[in-house]
Amino acid sequence: MSALLEVAGVAAFYGPVQALFGVSLVVAEGEVVALMGRNGMGKTTTMRCIMRLMPLREGAIRFAGADLMRVPAHRAARLGLGLVPEGRRCFAPLTVEENLTAAARSGPWDMGAVTRLFPRLAERRVQTARTLSGGEQQMLAMRELSAVADRAVILERGTDVWQGPVAGLTPEVASRWLGV
Repeated sequence: MSALLEVAGVAAFYGPVQALFGVSLVVAEGEVVALMGRNGMGKTTTMRCIMRLMPLREGAIRFAGADLMRVPAHRAARLGLGLVPEGRRCFAPLTVEENLTAAARSGPWDMGAVTRLFPRLAERRVQTARTLSGGEQQMLAMRELSAVADRAVILERGTDVWQGPVAGLTPEVASRWLGV
């Protein structure tokens, strides 16, 4: 597979404050990559840079072979870049258990692994997703994200600290870098 999106060594600032410190990632054609990290770690800033909504101080971004460094946001959109705003992506009327079952996938993230990592979801398994707290909904959404993503990139303090297949996103990795 060829690279569809290449982000290399991106550094970005909000005024005098540096927010990204050399973020790099590659998305192959047909691949789904989850950009993950705790609040304030650089996910939105990375996406804003990719979408050309924010200038870079260093680095390079290429999409479908085109250099995006001098491309305005509307032209990047015409090339095919799009952004789906963040939010909790749970099936609100379904129970926690039904949401987890709908997102089930073979591999290390079986129901047992999920409930060991998120014991709160086990406690709430018969509760509908719409009645969960925001944090509980995020736990549930993270499990569903792992069902569709091929790879994940985790950001910590504005730099990419872990990249790999979703199968490698073990409870230990999630605990260390995602605080869950």
